[in-house]
Amino acid sequence: MGDEKKVMFHEMELDDRLLKAISQLGWSTPTLIQETAIPLLLEGKDVLMRARTGSGKTAAFTIPVIQKILNLKNTSTHQCIRCLILSPSKELCGQITAVITELTIKCSREVRCIDVSSNTNTQIQKSLLADKPDIVVATPARALAHLKAGNMKLKEDLAMMIVDEADLVFSFGYEDEVKELLGYLPKIYQAVLASATLSDDVINLKKIVLRNPVTLKLEEPELAPSSQLQHYHLFAEEDDKAAILYALLKLNLIRGKSIIFVRTVDRCYKLKLYLEQFKIGSCVLNSELPAAIRCLSVDQFNKGRFQIIVASDEKALEKPDGGLLAGEEIIKKNKQKSKRKKDKESGVSRGIDFQHVANVINFDFPLDVTSYVHRAGRTARGLNQGSVLSFVSIREKPLLEEVEAHLSKGFNGQKVLQKYSFALEEVEGFRYRSRDAWRAVTRIAVREARLQEIKRELLNCNKLKGFFEDNPTELAAIKRDKALHTVRLQEQLAHVPDYLLPDALRNDTQEATTEAPAAPQPESRKRKQKNNFGSIKRHKYQARHSNPLRSFDLKSLKKTSDT
Repeated sequence: MGDEKKVMFHEMELDDRLLKAISQLGWSTPTLIQETAIPLLLEGKDVLMRARTGSGKTAAFTIPVIQKILNLKNTSTHQCIRCLILSPSKELCGQITAVITELTIKCSREVRCIDVSSNTNTQIQKSLLADKPDIVVATPARALAHLKAGNMKLKEDLAMMIVDEADLVFSFGYEDEVKELLGYLPKIYQAVLASATLSDDVINLKKIVLRNPVTLKLEEPELAPSSQLQHYHLFAEEDDKAAILYALLKLNLIRGKSIIFVRTVDRCYKLKLYLEQFKIGSCVLNSELPAAIRCLSVDQFNKGRFQIIVASDEKALEKPDGGLLAGEEIIKKNKQKSKRKKDKESGVSRGIDFQHVANVINFDFPLDVTSYVHRAGRTARGLNQGSVLSFVSIREKPLLEEVEAHLSKGFNGQKVLQKYSFALEEVEGFRYRSRDAWRAVTRIAVREARLQEIKRELLNCNKLKGFFEDNPTELAAIKRDKALHTVRLQEQLAHVPDYLLPDALRNDTQEATTEAPAAPQPESRKRKQKNNFGSIKRHKYQARHSNPLRSFDLKSLKKTSDT
């Protein structure tokens, strides 16, 4: 395909308003999936597109959707819902809506899009759907709820249905909802499935939704090439992980925006509180947070308020053992299963467009190949550079070998995961600090941190504003209630003294100081500095001698009278 001429956006017969919006976004040339999929979708064919994360799949289906709606506006006599976009998580729904808003900036009056994935009352969203927007973005469960309530009717006029991240739809438990939802759709419509992998779930969904589809399985690796994305692994046991992470961050060996993945929600907060002791700011992202806080965290991270985001991989919540425990231990773990409520319409390691991420750190190694691919897909998106660093314990070595075997297939058998050279004995001083800081974050401290999140959400909740106005004492009680067992912050931990630095870095700092000699000081100042040193008796004698009322020495007065 390298000899063929690349098809540009202006050669795809797109509307001028759409081309202007694409130009404003800075998309000069289409990606491989966009170049291939957009013409097929404009022809009206059902398409199953598989492309790696960060390859531009969202624009590959939103651009033809907007173009088709603009074409239909020329012949249609009434307003109706033309396209339904389904996505497994609220964050992805918001992301798709944002892309459509940017692409319709020049035709916002003609093409309207709303996102109904939030957990607000269906009656509140009923008025929005009553205006019959051209595009509706929702999770399968939310779309089905509105169809059952009669808030939107798609039987007559729906032209397109798109399922984004199709391989997650069934794994998020939406199989029954999708099958029931199809009964509310017309007999003839164009369907699109977009996915990063062609799993069994995608094949099953393809049989249900698509008719004589074109399957786009681009000949490209699942992740960015090695010239763009580097993979490293580091063998470290549980006690050393925190110390290594602290050393890497404080010595600036890791630079730029970073996403740190852990296995459980509690470890999210534990790691956040641990880093706070060293004045390293971060935010938390997991399925147990309310949707508003999750979206706010992603937005703040993308805007640069936080350089580090600590995220939990949702698969680990279902399978906390990682497939490494014996049968009896699994039974014990299942008995102790958490009863906390988590939002199943939440995704962290998949699909969300974290912008300008330079590093992905697997603090806890992913449980399978798919999780590794999608974690790594959060960096090196588009043409940006990125790196993935994975901490691997001895018992996780089989998982590492499985990931290596899978990734090397896409790189002609070359070794993908390189060993990260890090001498732990060089940062022995960091381990003592780290051990104390890690132990200081107790289970009670984690619980208090989570309570603080809940209190913050209560105070910011719009639904409770009226209640707090009528009951000011309740509001005062919540504000007055303070955490009892918080982690004690020590100011000195934020600074790294020279004696903790490795020899190589310490020599560099010493050379820097010797290269810049101090400015010469006047002789009088040198003499004063010399006099500062001596015994206590000498200091007392000098003080007594310099006082004329005690020494009866009038030499200074005579000098003034002579002048």
